[in-house]
Amino acid sequence: MSKFLFSVIPTNDFGCLTRSLPIARELKLRGHQVAFCHAARGPQIIIAEEGFQNLQPDDPLYYLYSDLTMRGFFRLLGKGRALRTLKIIAGLKPKAAKLSTPDGNIDDFNIRDFFLFHDEEFTRANIAAFTAMIDSYQPDAIVDFSNPWACVAARILKKPLIGVIQSQFHPQSPGLIWWKDHPPTPSISLPILEKILKQNGLPSIKGFFQDLMLGDLTLVVGIPELDPIADTAGVTYIGAVLWQNQKALLSETITSLKKDKSVVWIYTGKLRYGGRRPTPIDSEVVLQASVEALANADVQVVLTTGHQDLPRSYKPLPPNFHFEPFVPGLAMAERSDLMIHHGGYGSCQTGLYAGVPQVIIPTFSERESNARRVFQQGAGEIVLPASDAMGINKKVDASELDAKVRKVLSTSSYKENACRISAKLREYGGAPRAAELIEEYLSQRH
Repeated sequence: MSKFLFSVIPTNDFGCLTRSLPIARELKLRGHQVAFCHAARGPQIIIAEEGFQNLQPDDPLYYLYSDLTMRGFFRLLGKGRALRTLKIIAGLKPKAAKLSTPDGNIDDFNIRDFFLFHDEEFTRANIAAFTAMIDSYQPDAIVDFSNPWACVAARILKKPLIGVIQSQFHPQSPGLIWWKDHPPTPSISLPILEKILKQNGLPSIKGFFQDLMLGDLTLVVGIPELDPIADTAGVTYIGAVLWQNQKALLSETITSLKKDKSVVWIYTGKLRYGGRRPTPIDSEVVLQASVEALANADVQVVLTTGHQDLPRSYKPLPPNFHFEPFVPGLAMAERSDLMIHHGGYGSCQTGLYAGVPQVIIPTFSERESNARRVFQQGAGEIVLPASDAMGINKKVDASELDAKVRKVLSTSSYKENACRISAKLREYGGAPRAAELIEEYLSQRH
């Protein structure tokens, strides 16, 4: 039996989490011990429901990403060392504003600023907290889903690191903006991180994703048709990795929907990452546009937000809408004739795996990349939001959304292509294959 720690980027959404849980579940079924590390409320609920231990680094700064609202800020101060935490956050604020780039492309953000690597005390605190937690838990390997502090800590402690990634973040992929000419992303200097690596006897890094986030073993979710990477990259595809609580059932309201009328499932994604303050990566535009476009449509709409409350401004919903904060995703997709969502990788994969066509409203460039891959395969349509220069205040033409919903529902090729991709996704083995590869890798090291 081996012991694994699953490290996940600690934002309060479900993208990386829902591709980690099936692999963790599979390893647990094979007799291994698995624990998670996630600080955000929504993911913590799901981790607890799945029966996994959820370890927490012993430093309040780690909780900064878990809730970016004002309520989350006061909770952070309540976790101890309030003056030191307040001082560091005050210094971070002006630099974090660089996250909004002039053209609104999230792929152009500065990695240093997003992960706050420009602040030495913040960076050292998170790496030290992770190092202490890993040293205490003593896992045989770290299985990482985009948590940079865990990756550094694993290397400091010389623990095997297994990375599970999306193809766009591999240095030998076409990148995030592959459908048009785009200037190459400049190399990013990370002097503080380089200093910490050197002090721990580790080599310098050539690139953030190239040397830091890739594992000793790197597994790529998806398939080459949707997620291309150069053959020389030395990665292994594992197909779709999708989570659903095995005990969860669709509500009676959903199972009782009429069979002779189309069911449209809207999943918004995270409505607002910063609470009342909008950010370039918010997905509230999906909710706003869908309500406006489908209020009088002859379809049955199921609206879900992923354990988020429905904002008061959208109440009451139109009569053809039914709201539930959370539904079992695969079951809901299989009951649907069409999905509308924000372009998250997991949402795209859920629709494709279930053979359901999609209309996607991508809310930043990574999600637009996902959406364009679905469109390229003939399994969906895209409605691009307009926004201001900072990527905020997004708007969608409701008539365009309505027209594309009608087009997809009335054109059989979208469904046929979604089913074609579904069959290919299943060929790569998913979570069972990932668990098998992880076991093989560790056995070869011993």
